[in-house]
Amino acid sequence: MFIEPNLSGGRRGWIEVICGSMFSGKTEELIRRLKRAKIANLKVEIFKPSVDTRYDEQKIVSHDENAILSTPIDNSQTILLLASDVDVVGIDEAQFFDDQLPDVCDQLASQGTRVIVAGLDMDYRGKAFGQMPFLLAKADYITKLHAICVQCGNIASFSFRKTAQSGQLLIGEKDHYEPRCRHCYYNKP
Repeated sequence: MFIEPNLSGGRRGWIEVICGSMFSGKTEELIRRLKRAKIANLKVEIFKPSVDTRYDEQKIVSHDENAILSTPIDNSQTILLLASDVDVVGIDEAQFFDDQLPDVCDQLASQGTRVIVAGLDMDYRGKAFGQMPFLLAKADYITKLHAICVQCGNIASFSFRKTAQSGQLLIGEKDHYEPRCRHCYYNKP
């Protein structure tokens, strides 16, 4: 369970990374944290990659259909332009952003902004995905979530692609992916 830091000594920024496989609840957790920040009357800006239009073009939407309004953007530098003078920045699907995202997050945190980033830590091949390893290295707080393996019921850390389509970028949901544990992922029944 993530414990929000005490800010009584003045405004201090930090980076939180929420990671895990497909269907582990990353977006759900991001939305929960952002809604709590809004309840606390903090100024919040939320971003997602414009390429992610699975559920909605404007909103971040979890697989459970929990949603929050966001701004779709094409590159991470835009975050610096749109997030000036905010308390909290939320970023979903961080693995799809360009290589400037870790530096953008670092700059925001250094300016006193709480940055909450969610994304897949591994792609369907079990390899580090996009900028996630660099964000994890810079993070002050890391939450790794797990799904449930659809093959055996154990905890799942891998996103198994059910289609033969190659290429790292294939945005989909249950039609293309399923969560699997290490054993079922590598033994691909």
